[in-house]
Order: sequence, then C-alpha cells, then structure tokens
Amino acid sequence: MERKTHVKINRKEVMLAKLRKTCSCTPQKLKNFVMDFFPVLRWLPKYQCKEYIWGDIMSGLVIGIILVPQAIAYSLLAGLKPIYSLYTSFFANIIYFLMGTSRHVSVGIFSLISLMVGQVVDRELLLAGFDLNDDAPPALGDSSLQNDSLSNTTAFNLTIAGINAECGKECYAIGIATALTFVAGVYQVLMGIFRLGFVSMYLSESVLDGFATGASLTILTAQVKYLIGIKIPRSQGHGMLVITWINIFRNISQANLCDVITSAICIVVLVAAKELGDRYKHKLKFPLPTELVVIAVATLVSHYGKLNEVYASSVSGAIPTGFIPPEVPQFNLMLRVAVDALPLALVSFVFTVSLSEMFAKKYAYTIRANQEMFAVGFCNIIPSFFHSFATSAALAKTLVKTSTGCQTQVSGVISAMVVLLVLLFLAPLFYSLQKCVLACIIIVSLRGALRKFRDVPARYHVNKVDTLVWVITMSASALVSTEIGLLVGMVFSMVCIVVRTQRPRTALLGQIQDTGFYEDDLEYENLSTVPKVKIFRFEAPLYYANKNYFLKSLYRLTNLDPNLEAARRKKYEKKEKQHLQKGNHRAANGLGIGETTLQLVPKQIDFQALVVDCSSISFLDTTGVNTLKEILKDYKNLNISVLLACCNPSVIDSLKRGGYFGRDFGSMQEMVFYSIHNAVLFAKDQK
Repeated sequence: MERKTHVKINRKEVMLAKLRKTCSCTPQKLKNFVMDFFPVLRWLPKYQCKEYIWGDIMSGLVIGIILVPQAIAYSLLAGLKPIYSLYTSFFANIIYFLMGTSRHVSVGIFSLISLMVGQVVDRELLLAGFDLNDDAPPALGDSSLQNDSLSNTTAFNLTIAGINAECGKECYAIGIATALTFVAGVYQVLMGIFRLGFVSMYLSESVLDGFATGASLTILTAQVKYLIGIKIPRSQGHGMLVITWINIFRNISQANLCDVITSAICIVVLVAAKELGDRYKHKLKFPLPTELVVIAVATLVSHYGKLNEVYASSVSGAIPTGFIPPEVPQFNLMLRVAVDALPLALVSFVFTVSLSEMFAKKYAYTIRANQEMFAVGFCNIIPSFFHSFATSAALAKTLVKTSTGCQTQVSGVISAMVVLLVLLFLAPLFYSLQKCVLACIIIVSLRGALRKFRDVPARYHVNKVDTLVWVITMSASALVSTEIGLLVGMVFSMVCIVVRTQRPRTALLGQIQDTGFYEDDLEYENLSTVPKVKIFRFEAPLYYANKNYFLKSLYRLTNLDPNLEAARRKKYEKKEKQHLQKGNHRAANGLGIGETTLQLVPKQIDFQALVVDCSSISFLDTTGVNTLKEILKDYKNLNISVLLACCNPSVIDSLKRGGYFGRDFGSMQEMVFYSIHNAVLFAKDQK
C-alpha cells in the first residue's frame, strides 16, 4: 500500500489568515458575534408559543416554588443571610436565559457550590477576628442589613483593610462571597476566551461522583448542629468533618428538644413525600411542592407557638424586601480569594456543561461548550455586583424541569419572577422559620449523592480502578477539604492512567486454527503455536516510562534475553579458545569441567523470528523508537529477525524519522507488515 503525499501546510500563513479573518469587522460578522454571544436572539424569534408556552410556565412555576425554600436553606451552607441566596437565584436565571445554549438546565444556587463559598467565607471571617457563632447578638430595634452590620461593627470594634470602617460581620461576609464569585467568573470567561474547556476532561465521572459524595458528607455534618439545636463553633480547615462530629458528641447533652422533635417530623414528612413522588412520578403531572408546604406549616407553627421565645429555637430572622444598591466587589478581597476561586470556577463549569450535554443528547439538540463557559462566567460576574454568590447547574432541579414540560429557557424567566415576588413582598413572612427546618431540607436533598454508597459494589464489579478513584476522592473531600479532595481526585486518576500505561498487559499470541488470526495464548484455548516464530503483543503506547517493562516482558515471555545470551556466547567462545590453545580438547568440548563452565554453553533457541504486534501501540516517543532499534540489533546478533505488524501511520512515521529502516527505507517492506499473518508467512519463508 502506498501512503498519500500530504501537502505541507504553511502554519504561519494559516495563522495570519485566521488572524485577518478574526480581526476584520463587517456588519454581518458583528451581527453573528452578537447573536452567538446572546443565543436568545436566535431562538426567541422562532419561539412556538402555542406549543411551548404552557410547558414553560408550568416548569417555571414549579422550579420557582422549589427555588425559594432551597435558596433560604442553602444560605446556611454559604454562611450568609437568606436574602443573598434569593438574589443569586433571581439573577442567575435571567442571565442564563440570555446567554445559555441549553434549553433545559436549571442554573442557580447549588449545594456543593454554596458549601465551597461558605468554607472560604468562614475562613476569612476567622482571619478577620469575627465570631462564627450563628446566633451573635442581633441588631437593636432594626432588622435591616445596614443596621445589623453597624451593630456587629460596634460589637467587634474592628476596621477591615479595604472596606469601610462601619462594615461588620455580615457586610464583610458578603464582601468575601462577591469577591470570590467575581474572580471565579473572570476565570471562567478567560477559559472561554482561550478555549480551555478541555481542562474539564480531567475531571472523570468517578472524580465528580466521589467529590459530590464527599462534599455531601461535609454538608450533612455541618447541618447536624441545626437539627438538634446545639451551639458549637463552625469548624474550619482540614479535618472539619471529624472535628465537627467530636464537638457534636461533646455537646449532645445541650440538644434543644424542640429542634429535635421538629427535625424528626420534617425529615419523616420530606423523605416520605420524596419516596412517594419517586414511586408514582409517572402518574404525577408535576412533583409535589413538599419543601414549600413544610416551610409554610413550620413557619406558622413557630410564629404562633413562639418557639423562639419559649424554647430558644434558632430562627432565620428578618429577611428584608427589595434590592440593596449594587456595589463593586472589593479588589483587596479578590487578592485574598484568587486561589480559592479556581476550583470553584472549575467545578461550576464542569457540572453545568456535563448536565447541558447530557440533556442536549437526550432531547436531540446541540450546545456550544465554549458559550456555556461564557454564560456561567457572566452568571457569576454580573450578579457579584448585586450581592450574589457563585452559581451552577443542578441535576435535581433540571430533572424536575424536564419532567414538568420545560421546552426552553423561558421557564427560567418564570422561575425568576417567582423569586422576585418573594423578594419584593413575601420575604418578611419567613422571619419565624426555624433553622432546623432548613437543615432538614438540605439533608433530604442529599439523598441522591449519599445513595452512591449503594452503588459501590456494582461500580467495583465494573471497574476496580475507577472505584478506587471514587473512594480516594470521596475520602479526601470529606476528611481533608473539598478543594483538596478535588485536587487529589484529579491527580490520582491521572496517576492511575500513567500506571496503566507503565505496566500494561503483554502476551504471546497463538494462531486460531485454520485461520489467519492470532490471540492471547493464556486467554483462549485450542490455539496452535507457530513453529520457529514468537508473536509478542504490547497493549500500550511505547514511551520512556514503560520502556523497561516492555523489554522485561518481552524477555520473560520469549524466555530469551539477547544481551545475556550474547554475553554467554562470547564467554563460551573465549573459554573454548583458551582450552584449544592448551590442547585440552576434552575441556573445550565441555567434558570434565565444573558447573561454572557448563553454564557458559550457548542456549538452544527455539525461534528464528520475533513478530511484534503493534496494533495497541498508539504512539512512540524517541525512547520508544530507540527501544525497537535496540531489540532489532540485539536479536539480529543472534540471527533472529524482528518483524513489526499492524503499525498505525503515526508509528511508522516515528520509525522513519528515528532511522529504524535505514537511510533509504529500502528494507522497510521486509520489516513492517499490515497484518500479523503476513509477517508470520514471511518469517516461515525465511531460511
């Protein structure tokens, strides 16, 4: 077969042409750029109102109803007031409606992202000297955020560098959250500009599942103190999960009986409703708004039963209505959280794109991953000016969205309107809502992630290495920290890949009877060996890291090390000459000499050709080419020919560049074959 002659591409000219095309500005290009950047301009004019509107309204209302209690609950994870979670849910839905390419994903507040934000907020509050106790003395006489901040400033009497001297604990906390969110959004936009979306490929499914499960254990642990109503410090740093559980058991005697009873009732109701919903979901037109019902009933019971005043049950407190004037995130704080924003940006993007691709495939349309990165980035950048924190797509809400008839992101606008209604009018009604009720909603929402433990045996049966990656990532995320867990998972999964290529499967092949096909002699029965020919398969790329393993496996399976055999022959010849010079012919023939001399007798070699099956060798580096040249030379010294079979074009090109076939490639047709059988037939014909 003759290789095609490829025309050499002048990369400089290509780059210049692309640059000229990119930098040129025409009305049509400007229009396309704007419509690509805001995909809503393409699909909204084609919106089929009669066909789509009712499904979008229904799904938008349901998601809005779910968003409100979840937003209030997840504020506990982020260490912020509930009003900021509502802002986040509102702005994220509006911006993704304008910029997103997925029709179905629900972008907004997400438990894992809230946890990561909360950990950074808590750390910075501690470093600034604030008390992390959730029940710090409230502001006197006024429930507004501004007066609350002033009260905290008076209590702590601190001046924070880069922030107004009147800024207190809550003001500083949201300042940290918005700075973190802004930097994470900038990272995502930069990744989109430089097309760095491929980074997400290094977060495998096992890493993401392990990270989500480990983070869920951390979330569950952080909510236990609210469930039983004890007051313990919010643990920070590595080992937070273990330290928190130690503090819980030390203070278990201080549990608030009212909170314990409320938590037990809420969990039973929520879990029962979820299980019934899962069992009869094919009969229900939309999911039951159980969280909203529980919050409404619990708020009424808490308010009229005066649970806060009589039983000291911790409540949400005042939630102001309306919008706080926008502020620019503080640059000084951005420098403090720049490193923390990187894993946050990566996790947010990966979850959003993976969900977008999953539902696009399910409903037969396409998304643009790069535009998704821009959309998520601006869902973080713009809301950060309006006292919001980081967002991402969430699987549970997206599943609800699709099950209730969602057709387009118009449903996101409907959800935003529901949140806006709460922001403008209904927020103060949640003043008496117990924190233990919010903790119950968070814990029950973790069912899906915690159920991953049941899948471990099945996962282990499918792939042991992936299971190990899951366990390592989950353990590191739970026992050390979420960021470290994500990093450990990425590194460990890549190490597993490297180890697999360092010690791949190797085999000697036998011939399937009466065919021209060959397979592993240890895996299949009734294979016949080829006389005078050894066929060796190496199932990995051949490069510097596995060169030694390649040689050791080859020598072990063929039962011949050409270097040792060549050395043995040289020693034998030298010894034979010495005995011949002395006239001791008997000794030269190996008779009457010691065991050491007997070991120098040349080994009987049972093959005259070695065929290397290169079908699994995807590439060669310089070390790999030199390794093949080395075995070619070593076996040639023993009168054994080395034949390569099933090489792909890139491997052949590497061999040519490395001089494996000599200068003129004249002997190439006698060294490389397109099938193992051709190589075997050629070897049999050799003398």
